[in-house]
Amino acid sequence: MRKTFPTLEQVRELPLALRRTVPPEFEDVNGHINIQHYMGLYDEAGWAFFATMGVDQRYMQTERCGIFDLEHHLHYQAEVLVGEDVSIYGRFLGGHEKRVHGMWFMVNEPQGTLASSMEFVTAHVNLESRRTAPWPQAVYQEIDALTAAHRSLAWKAPVCGSMST
Repeated sequence: MRKTFPTLEQVRELPLALRRTVPPEFEDVNGHINIQHYMGLYDEAGWAFFATMGVDQRYMQTERCGIFDLEHHLHYQAEVLVGEDVSIYGRFLGGHEKRVHGMWFMVNEPQGTLASSMEFVTAHVNLESRRTAPWPQAVYQEIDALTAAHRSLAWKAPVCGSMST
């Protein structure tokens, strides 16, 4: 079954997590971004997005908690080249007291295309015990509110079908 991906207008309904110009060192032998740099951009977007909820470097140092990604599903749709601007938008699909399930969408701005998407499951972790731990109440409420808002969107997320919280 072929997935239906959102339009750029639909993606832009989501919160912007990152905007970046692709540097020359991201280019691979095929003349486009190497896979490791897609993952790096999505990772950077995730940290920026969670930082807006208070899960940042300071939080990790003072609370001795952080986030670990547990699963990813990356789908490429169009090339991204050196020098192009990309924007990454986030959508939460579900969550519970210790994890969140969501997607990132990468837009190639000069080309006006959806370049890729990455579905993820992220866990809140106690850095001392190295085990999952409940989100702080304020963070969990924000995850819950974003998930509810994103569920009310008119378009379905193009999930892989094997991930959930």
